[in-house]
Amino acid sequence: MPKFSYVVKNKDGKTYRNVMDAASQEAVVQKLQKENYFIVSIKELTLSVSKKKEVKTAPQLKKFTHKKSSLQDLLSFARQLATMLEAGVPLIRSLGVIEIQVESEEFFKVVQKIRKNVEQGSSLSVALSHYPKIFNQFWVSLLEVGEASGTIPIILNRLSFYLEQQASFRSTIISSLIYPCILFFVAMGAIAFFALFVGPKFEDIFTSMNAELPWITAQLLMIFKIMRTQFPLIIGGTIASFWLFKRYVRTYHGKMAFEKFLFSLPTVGEVLQSIVIERFTSQMSILIDSGVPILYALDIAERLVDNTTCSLIIAQIKEAVKEGELLVAPMERSGFFPPMCIQMIMVGEETGELSKMLKHVAEFYQTSVETFMKRFGTLIEPFMLVFMGGVIGVILVAMFLPMFNIAQLGGGGGGAE
Repeated sequence: MPKFSYVVKNKDGKTYRNVMDAASQEAVVQKLQKENYFIVSIKELTLSVSKKKEVKTAPQLKKFTHKKSSLQDLLSFARQLATMLEAGVPLIRSLGVIEIQVESEEFFKVVQKIRKNVEQGSSLSVALSHYPKIFNQFWVSLLEVGEASGTIPIILNRLSFYLEQQASFRSTIISSLIYPCILFFVAMGAIAFFALFVGPKFEDIFTSMNAELPWITAQLLMIFKIMRTQFPLIIGGTIASFWLFKRYVRTYHGKMAFEKFLFSLPTVGEVLQSIVIERFTSQMSILIDSGVPILYALDIAERLVDNTTCSLIIAQIKEAVKEGELLVAPMERSGFFPPMCIQMIMVGEETGELSKMLKHVAEFYQTSVETFMKRFGTLIEPFMLVFMGGVIGVILVAMFLPMFNIAQLGGGGGGAE
């Protein structure tokens, strides 16, 4: 059995070197990962021709946990690459080690191509720029600065921290919304079940008894009948409406109109505005702190903020800064940024600590949104349970009320005889 020498680090950063007998390089990787070691390098001690082929084909036989690239894949890439470069591992070797640890099929192919481009003499930022759907301009610009200043590990650590914050922020929002959504769909499923299966049986019973139906029962049976007879049309209409709405929102005017509607909603609009401001200030903070010129940072933020309304405002801010104004003046004129945000950025510009103040603003709005979402999740759960109970309760009362009436009439008739 082949022997492999390896160098790994534990969670505390302590380095270990050892030799292991294993069937393949992939087996060594899997065993070390199970033991929660961070792999720095793996090398086969005695390589025959056949074994070289085995090592080369190992990545092709790699089992992936998912296909598409995720935020977690990007976070692992930044963190691992920063750790190895700080430890003095060459860039090409670092990319090779990361390549065999990637768990996404798409990301594995991308890292493989990046490593080959770097081997052929390309810089890391240029190699990453070939894959804008995974590594956006934010990544490329920061790494360009890191390459020019020789601070790539520092830049990657900042990227890791930023991605960790974004992953935690997104997780908080999703976890606060997922349970209410499940309850809502369960309620809709219960209504559909009654309309398609239970309603017709009760309707047949009432018809056979010639029972006079209460108003609530008659209306509910009529609604169930419409849902039952027009079910394909309702489903098709819902899908078509969603598709048309999605196409409309993708257009410039559609996106602007939809964003204007969302921002005008009470409470919801404020939360969405806070999310957009958090994204803008956190990106600007790390860009400026890394040495990116403010105009270039605004240009990147304009493209990455993912909100048409805010993107137009950033474009106006950029033009004002080009003309010699400070950042805070056009931000205040826009009316989009709250007074607290304006005051903190003003202090940052006056003291020369703009990136630090932008970071504080981002942290404030992130905490604000997370607190709201947690409270929202806590408050909406009992509301959704009451909603479900109310809907199902109304259906049950409407279905069984005629039964009670028939039973009372039957009881009254028996006493008259």
